[in-house]
Amino acid sequence: MEKSDLLLCHGVPGSVLGCPGSTAATPQHISPVQSAGIWHSSVKVLQTAELVLIPERWTTCSAFFTAGACSPGCSLLCPCVSVVAASRPAEKPELPSLHRELDPVGWSRVPVWESSPGVYRASQKQVSVPAEAFYQNHGTLYSMMKGKMGPSNLHMFTGTLCRELHEHMGHLGTKGAGDLNDLVRHVMYPAVVNTLFGKGICPTSQSELKEFEEHFQKYDEDFEYASQMPECFLRNWSKSKKWLLKLFEKVVSDAERTNPSETTSKTLLQHLLDNLQGKHLAPNYGLLMLWASQANAVPIAFWTLVFILSYPSIYKKTMEDLTSVFGKAGKDKIEVSEEDLKNLPFIKWCTLEAIRLRSPGAITKKVVNPIRIQNFTVPAGDMLMLSPYWLHRNPKYFPDPEMFKPDRWKEANLEKNAFLDSFVAFGGGKHQCPGRWFAIMEIQLFVVLFLYKYEFVLLDAVPKESPLHLVGTQQPMAPFRVQYKCRE
Repeated sequence: MEKSDLLLCHGVPGSVLGCPGSTAATPQHISPVQSAGIWHSSVKVLQTAELVLIPERWTTCSAFFTAGACSPGCSLLCPCVSVVAASRPAEKPELPSLHRELDPVGWSRVPVWESSPGVYRASQKQVSVPAEAFYQNHGTLYSMMKGKMGPSNLHMFTGTLCRELHEHMGHLGTKGAGDLNDLVRHVMYPAVVNTLFGKGICPTSQSELKEFEEHFQKYDEDFEYASQMPECFLRNWSKSKKWLLKLFEKVVSDAERTNPSETTSKTLLQHLLDNLQGKHLAPNYGLLMLWASQANAVPIAFWTLVFILSYPSIYKKTMEDLTSVFGKAGKDKIEVSEEDLKNLPFIKWCTLEAIRLRSPGAITKKVVNPIRIQNFTVPAGDMLMLSPYWLHRNPKYFPDPEMFKPDRWKEANLEKNAFLDSFVAFGGGKHQCPGRWFAIMEIQLFVVLFLYKYEFVLLDAVPKESPLHLVGTQQPMAPFRVQYKCRE
């Protein structure tokens, strides 16, 4: 194979392959670097950027980063690296950078890429869906999810979810202490599952829940790595995946048995079963739907609460808004309608600001038609990656980018379902996350109920976000313990 340049651009200038703790100068030459069976001889570390170009002949997006080229303690797949660009020997393009004049929102309106190849790789390995079945179902299921979970249909979920959240908050008691992340998970998991899958379909009793949570947490922790590595290297993950798929055989069977004829009475899982071609894959798609509904919403709900509780002025504003809508805080089991949520825009801003600050390291697209970016043409078949994490820290688009400033969302036209320019946490174009509006609603509703019912004492400093995941919401590096008690 001919030598080619691999340009690695990351968010911390001077660190080798983007790894924290490195003090290498920039540019840094490393020779050779083994990458998924391919040897690259000239590797340079450059400045911060947000764009990734990966040639078609490289079949993975992150597996070619090896620990041998990194600082001690770095993850095998180096998820700290957020931006990559590759050039052929005869070409020396200037690396496009979204810190300059490149407008990511503009690209998303041009039909030059597709999201399904990146989604497919995850579906193939994480939930064992064959390629033919994936492409056969992708368009239909995406359109169904987008429609059922769109803004015009959120009222169909709000009442049920509100009742479920009240029920499972009741299990926390009138007072207690614990890691806030665990408290959020113990409430949101059963409430959301019962809302989307149907009450009693998935295990939500306390005895069954513990075993399930252990398997789901392991499945979620290594979900990203499983897209790049054989299952034989992730035995515990593989064991949990098989356990969950076995569980979903029963879940699907129960959902099919109770599937009503009236469309308005169906759960989201039953709508999925009605539209799925290849019924033998129903457990696989059910597991994928469960992961999609939990993996990002739970940590974002956690971070939203962390930011609100750790900023006194923001907490005060939040409680004043709650009191103005529902009266003095502490009433038992308030009913929250979609209209009530519209009257609480500040909490929605807090949710979106938490999403901005804890967004994924990268979103991957496959180029289907050549696209010219500045003086470089990206050929069809190459993979294009965008880093929401770094784009959302660009002061050109988000002044004081490291600050938690919910008021910046005043400028967004949320009434018309439009985010701020350059906010790409949910992707862009026609293949944005189909459940994004439901996710924002469920987090906002949970935060409203949780803060209205309980008052908190913080026992730990705000944790830093973990650098160990490139895909999905950033997780906390340490526990965040709180004491809580019901308001009087």
